Amino acid sequence: MAKGYGLPPGAEENRALVRSRLEEIAVAGGPRETFTVEWRGGSEHLEVIQMPVGNLYYNPATHRIRAQAGHDPKQAEALAGDPWSSDSQAYLDRLLQVLPADPARTDPEFDELTASLKEYGQTDPGLITHEGILVNGNTRRAGLMQLYGPNHAMRVAVLPPSCDWQDIAAIELSLQLRKEHRRDYSYINRLLAVQELVDQGTPLAVIAATFRTTAERCRQDQWVLACIQSLIERSKTAGEQLSLVAFEDHAEKFRELQRAYAKQYAVNPEKAELLLENRLAAILLGFAKTDVRFIDHDFAGLYLPKKMSASEVPAETSATVAIPGLGRAVKGPSAPLSAAKALTDSVLHARAVSQPGSAASPEAATQAQIEIRRLGAAMDEAIASLGRDARIKKRKQAAPARLADASRDIEQCVTDLVMSRAQRSLDEESFDDAVADLRQKLEKLAIEARRTVQHPGDGVAWLLETFGKAR
Repeated sequence: MAKGYGLPPGAEENRALVRSRLEEIAVAGGPRETFTVEWRGGSEHLEVIQMPVGNLYYNPATHRIRAQAGHDPKQAEALAGDPWSSDSQAYLDRLLQVLPADPARTDPEFDELTASLKEYGQTDPGLITHEGILVNGNTRRAGLMQLYGPNHAMRVAVLPPSCDWQDIAAIELSLQLRKEHRRDYSYINRLLAVQELVDQGTPLAVIAATFRTTAERCRQDQWVLACIQSLIERSKTAGEQLSLVAFEDHAEKFRELQRAYAKQYAVNPEKAELLLENRLAAILLGFAKTDVRFIDHDFAGLYLPKKMSASEVPAETSATVAIPGLGRAVKGPSAPLSAAKALTDSVLHARAVSQPGSAASPEAATQAQIEIRRLGAAMDEAIASLGRDARIKKRKQAAPARLADASRDIEQCVTDLVMSRAQRSLDEESFDDAVADLRQKLEKLAIEARRTVQHPGDGVAWLLETFGKAR
């Protein structure tokens, strides 16, 4: 069941105004503007009227800014307590205008929307309840308010009087996912919307159809959101913690992380956890996905210890974990995993203290920034070493990989020969020329193999014996 937010203080006034304007349209006759929405399993054609933008209320339940609402803890608390107050509505107004990943900056898309409204006017109607709560068109209302003030008329379609918060959530999602909609949910807000539907008991197949995706992708979204929520909990230190906004720019990194984690977990859960922690530390330090994707479970053990102080690497012993109520203990995480988690926690704490708007002292924030730079430099050097080793490994594997590709091509050639024999379609002269060219290439390959391979195995020995005597 969707959370309810009560009614705004101007609900009765808006009901009367909406009712009178709907009656005016009915009496006037003639062509009417309508707007179609999905309504309780069917379609509903709604009448469009004009309402003063100052009479309309931003929807506190909108998925568009769900993650950003927690950016300022004090204002978020006030929003949860009274979403209809002038301060809470002003907070929502600001959130609708800013970048999802950086609420301190105005979103260029909002500036484009405002410019479009000024030049062309409002092209599509918004959508409201009889009480004046905006279900669709919140951002357009913000733009019109900025341009023309509270008395400007906004075209809005009106939902049936029985509309409740469950309807509002469902309709907003259906409208957001229409292909012609101009502004998508941010990454984190999409994750929250998926989880909200799961919490309401909506089958995963239905959620996938709603978001025009697959059930597997929805499960991935759930995993990522749970991972992010765990990181936020782990980031708590000295009264500070990261917010959901801190993870907005890492969508592709988290998707790749989930796929790599699931693949490794099926083989070795311990290595999967190591891979997870190693990559999380790199993601939190701001490294690109092209760097992060090559970090594996053995990254910290092979590259990081020599770059870090001894205090950051736990002793090579596994701790035990007590089971509450049973008086027994089981083996805890291994030393490498404990070290990897400790590094991730160090980055999380430093990020929480140094984030914009932190209440930490300037000295603590400065120290945290120094720590991030230090850890970032160590990680950068480690990733550079990993990259060099990866390039060397790639060069070592290049020649065998090309021969494997050639082998598959020859195998396909055998199949093609069989088919051509049945159809009597082989161009024998062209085939003979191709075999002669292949022989020349194999002779060159044998010459270079004799110069390069110090200890020939059976395969190389055959190549040298068969073709190596040429030239």
